[in-house]
Amino acid sequence: MAREDNRRERRDRDETPEFADRLVAINRVSKTVKGGKRFGFAALVVVGDQKGRVGFGKGKAKEVPEAIRKATEAAKRGMMRVPLREGRTLHHDIEGRHGAGKVVMRTAPHGTGIIAGGPMRAVFEMLGLQDVVAKSNGSQNPYNMIRATLDGLRKQTSPRMVAQRRGKKVADILRRGDEAPAAAPEAVDA
Repeated sequence: MAREDNRRERRDRDETPEFADRLVAINRVSKTVKGGKRFGFAALVVVGDQKGRVGFGKGKAKEVPEAIRKATEAAKRGMMRVPLREGRTLHHDIEGRHGAGKVVMRTAPHGTGIIAGGPMRAVFEMLGLQDVVAKSNGSQNPYNMIRATLDGLRKQTSPRMVAQRRGKKVADILRRGDEAPAAAPEAVDA
């Protein structure tokens, strides 16, 4: 009885629309066989809760809907959390790499919007970023672009993480030029 309840609870949890998903690419491949051609489909999907969690997955199947379903499940299994500043932008500029794919992501002031291309835009929208400027160099392959983007986002650190790592308070980390410089010695008239 308890096992059935757990299954039902897990199914209900999987069906809740807490995650948004974005189909990035579909690839049709064909295999020539004796009777003709057999088609298969590969789907690339990005999933996120638009509050700082994002993941991507790929799925292959004979039909498009099944490939998308498999990709979505894989994306939900491989989600990661990214710290956001004010819930809208990055804490600092970062670069990400994967294979020949290189991406540069920069923080942006309020109201800038998402300035990024194709697959990177999908990642930022599913992550919940509202203001970011990004540029991809190198590979235009959507798989490599997404992996490079997630590589860069993994390097993102918040002041809280830095303070915890260094054993300080967040206020000590954020204090930059607030302290008055030491008084300069007065010039002596000669």
